[in-house]
Amino acid sequence: MLNKEELSEIIRALVPEVVVPEGTQLPEFIVPAENYFTLVEKLKSDPKLSFNYLISQTAVDFQTNMTVVCHLESVEFRHLVVVKVVLTDRENPAIDSLVALYPTAEYLEREIFDLFGIRFNNHPNLKRLFLEDNYGYPLRKDFRDEINIIER
Repeated sequence: MLNKEELSEIIRALVPEVVVPEGTQLPEFIVPAENYFTLVEKLKSDPKLSFNYLISQTAVDFQTNMTVVCHLESVEFRHLVVVKVVLTDRENPAIDSLVALYPTAEYLEREIFDLFGIRFNNHPNLKRLFLEDNYGYPLRKDFRDEINIIER
């Protein structure tokens, strides 16, 4: 099992622009959106790392940005990482899809799209999962629904 320092060294070699926050419970890496897919692909395919299990993928709205959060695990080596991408474009937030690497990402990404409005490039079936097409994105901090009197 690799520790946080060893994982940080490997990931910094793959993506020098990565930010490694201090004081996190799990090894955490903030990567630029343009490097997201490539980094995750290398994390999965590298035999020393073998991050072959997508535990979860979600998003958080911080009002100034939205952040996609991905938890990966190596079943073989029993190490975990958190990969985050900060999206500052609230009008058209977009990131590459992980469906080509992890088929389970299909529904996770559809849920994120449905509730936050984040688009996933190259997603095979990006459409709303729960809500009507014109409803809005209810997990955004600026969401308002005057008819049902929902404010965030």
